[in-house]
Amino acid sequence: MGRYILKRLLLIVPTLLGITVVTFAIIQLAPGNPALLKVQMSRQGGVGDQAVAQAIVEQTRKLYGLDKPLPVRYWIWLKRVVTLDFGNSYKDHRPVMDKILEVLPVTLQLSVLSIFLSYLIAIPIGVYSAVRQDSLWDRAATIVLFVLYSLPNFWVATLLIVYLGGGDYLDLFPVYGLSSFDAERWPFWRWLADRLWHLVLPVGCLTYGGLASLSRYMRAGMIEVIRQDYILTARAKGLSEKAVVFKHALRNSVIPIVTFLAFLLPAMIGGSVIVESIFSVPGMGKLGFEAVLSRDYPVIMAIATISALLTLVGMLLSDILYVLVDPRISFERL
Repeated sequence: MGRYILKRLLLIVPTLLGITVVTFAIIQLAPGNPALLKVQMSRQGGVGDQAVAQAIVEQTRKLYGLDKPLPVRYWIWLKRVVTLDFGNSYKDHRPVMDKILEVLPVTLQLSVLSIFLSYLIAIPIGVYSAVRQDSLWDRAATIVLFVLYSLPNFWVATLLIVYLGGGDYLDLFPVYGLSSFDAERWPFWRWLADRLWHLVLPVGCLTYGGLASLSRYMRAGMIEVIRQDYILTARAKGLSEKAVVFKHALRNSVIPIVTFLAFLLPAMIGGSVIVESIFSVPGMGKLGFEAVLSRDYPVIMAIATISALLTLVGMLLSDILYVLVDPRISFERL
């Protein structure tokens, strides 16, 4: 196991390096740049002379190192990233790592909670749908889950705000931020309840899509397993349906959705960009969205790199869980 994990960790390095090369090139070659944006802001402030504007562009390009060739810029960035130095933000000149560390726990909190709820709800729905295959419940659940999967989260977030967050209908949940005013001074349990109350809507928006996918994977895996010969043998021996399902069938049918974890984590992080922006949650998604609008290259690269690293780690964890769940698979075969 240790040898396999070491090998996978070594493979993460060139994979992450390739991702950063492509991402860096796309960002640097995209239309628009911080220098032109700064000129536009200066003109709004009253600077209209063309020569002054051009001087601002040149100074900004030299300040940010944009006057150097693209490979040189990447090499400078890579040498700094090795020491966990992502540079300073173009927007407020704060260290990017400090800004990331402030918001990363919020995004991880949303993602982990959403993944936990997705698995917690999807597994029972998938199992029950498989056991009651083609029943009224199974067909109704299939329709509802496919509808949920097809709904974009920004549209669902808007509906939740209108109907449940103080729009024209019910005022049940807060629609922005993570806590109420002055909540830091409250007792712990009151603060925790307030935090969870603020997380209901954003976590709900991040959960329903993964829930729909996971339940379908769980149903398909369960149907395949309960048709196996050893399940028929267990039933022939007189075991109860509960024992057959939960003791013999469930463990093997869980395998497909365990591997799905590697894809669910980056999907949650990607979805947090829209959800955090709509609900004004100070997370990494909202920070990335604002960085794109302001052409803040160091912040964009830092978020892309960390997201890629979390995705690769998630894939490694899914492989490890795959072996732990299925004793027929060994690390030597992977």
